[in-house]
Amino acid sequence: MVSVCFVCLGNICRSPTAEGVMKHLLCASGLEHAVHVDSAGTAGYHVGEPPDRRAQAAARRRGIVLDSRARQFGGDDWHRFDYILAMDQDNYEDLVARAPSKQLAKKVRLLRSFDPSAPKGASVPDPYYGGPKGFDDVLDMCEAAGRGLLAQIRREHGL
Repeated sequence: MVSVCFVCLGNICRSPTAEGVMKHLLCASGLEHAVHVDSAGTAGYHVGEPPDRRAQAAARRRGIVLDSRARQFGGDDWHRFDYILAMDQDNYEDLVARAPSKQLAKKVRLLRSFDPSAPKGASVPDPYYGGPKGFDDVLDMCEAAGRGLLAQIRREHGL
């Protein structure tokens, strides 16, 4: 089974949104049993909390369920996941700095690197302190990148 972990700072807005979007895309393509999807935060500020209610509402309007609980990215995660996808440059750098080896650090990529229309190095901005439009924008970015990620997983893993 292929495994993917989306990572942001607190694991209540962007990474659970990316997780929910990816699960939705996998179900739509019949690959929900071939790819394990999770999310985590580089910090433990919100461990055990559900996704932000605004993120849940925006996703629900699109038929996407966000039902994870926040957790912090841990040492075992380096070995559990094939793809470790950071939402922004700060979390990318934090993950790479924490990697137990250079080989494991190579698993870390920016999520939007899978969206061919995104500029090089593009981040998924944190919508936490903004208005509702920010949550819709995050969904759009996660959907575009998720489609690209799914295409790559299919190619690389013969799915």
